[in-house]
Amino acid sequence: MDQRLVLKLIPAITAVAAVAVLVHWLAARPAGRDLQPRLPGQDNVKALEAPAVDLRGAFATGPGRPADLPGSWPRFRGERFDAVGRDSVPLARRWRAGAPARLWSVELGEGYGGPAVLGGRVYVLDYDQQRKADALRCLSLADGREIWRHSYEIEISRNHGITRTVPAVTERWVVSLGPKCHVICLDSTTGSFKWGIDLVRQYRTTVPPWYAGQCPLIDDGKAIIAPAGEALMIAVDCETGNVVWTTPNPRGWEMTHSSVVPMMFQGKRTYVYCGSGGVVGVSAEDGSIVWDTTAWKVSMANVPTPIVVGDDRLFLCGGYGAGAMMLRLEESAGKIVANELFRLKPEVFGAEQQTPVLYQNHIYGVIPNGQLVCIDLEGTVRWTSGPKNRYGLGPYIVADGMLILMNDHGVLSLVEATEKAFQPLASAKVFEDGHEAWGPLALVAGRLLARDMNHLICVDLRKASHE
Repeated sequence: MDQRLVLKLIPAITAVAAVAVLVHWLAARPAGRDLQPRLPGQDNVKALEAPAVDLRGAFATGPGRPADLPGSWPRFRGERFDAVGRDSVPLARRWRAGAPARLWSVELGEGYGGPAVLGGRVYVLDYDQQRKADALRCLSLADGREIWRHSYEIEISRNHGITRTVPAVTERWVVSLGPKCHVICLDSTTGSFKWGIDLVRQYRTTVPPWYAGQCPLIDDGKAIIAPAGEALMIAVDCETGNVVWTTPNPRGWEMTHSSVVPMMFQGKRTYVYCGSGGVVGVSAEDGSIVWDTTAWKVSMANVPTPIVVGDDRLFLCGGYGAGAMMLRLEESAGKIVANELFRLKPEVFGAEQQTPVLYQNHIYGVIPNGQLVCIDLEGTVRWTSGPKNRYGLGPYIVADGMLILMNDHGVLSLVEATEKAFQPLASAKVFEDGHEAWGPLALVAGRLLARDMNHLICVDLRKASHE
């Protein structure tokens, strides 16, 4: 046969052979196993088929009593959502005997969920690994003894820790969001059950990798949650459990580890959230989308919460090569748009796990290489802590003019919160083991609450205790 003819026939012969193989494979497949397209939400099939969780759960009381102490830290990042403590109690800048005294310690299940504090009570979402149950615990700020706990059975396998969220609390209610996206609301004093929502079942939420990290918000008597499933955001009446409004999710964004933060713009209250595909501003009045943008995305895990800067700006940052960005909200042709003011490369500024702190017109954060960095609101670096001073993935807040930082291994440090230069003040190990001390901090009445993988501790930072 002519060689040129053979070359021309090869593609046709190959195609016929491929069709024959496909026909044989389809004929050999067991009946009833037709090909199905992979659709959004299929990752939740197992969760939807599992037995429903009884969120009314079980209730138990303990010997603890609320502390007679002033001050509060009622949610993730404190009273004003900015991780800045404003108690009048002066803090020590040096520690007598080289370290602050530990007032008490409580053992917890594996995780990084931080505390909220109100009325002398400490609220922390825990996981009881022996009973396989989420447990919202209320402890005494005085000594850490348990006042009450509400738990519901849900089997959760360790995935680099389990709990990651901070409850939100008011004088009437406390709301938590569990690792597998179960929301409960209790009476914050008595612990009595109000209502619960399974976000996976009700809104087809996809549980994020490493479980839920979004911290709930209570605002104007409503729990504000971003299921990012069939609804992008919802507002639930804390007293009745009735859904007040829902936000559509036209872009199909999924839940991230970032939390919702309020923002006033042009005299109207909005809620800002980083979903999987961008950032959105939602009307607090009716849940409608006021603006959104796809200009900001984090490839692996979107964890830091947006920082509201003044009346019209938002600072966003992330890890995994995302870096940072400043947005400005502006009105254009009758619409609100988010315009990029500047973007910073990850080696200049970024944050994998903790949300930076805005303080006196400067932003302080620990970047992916572990160094503490101060930048101004134009994105100019004012100083870095240098390679000899690294803080890892641990949390930090500002109080009494100081940055209070915890590193990965449970070493607590104080640094002057000034744009002039890096000025370290004190450093001491406060956890015995200090394994992954990543839980968000809370500061009330000069008492710092911190956690590592398995312990919640309270240390005394009061100036009067170190004179």
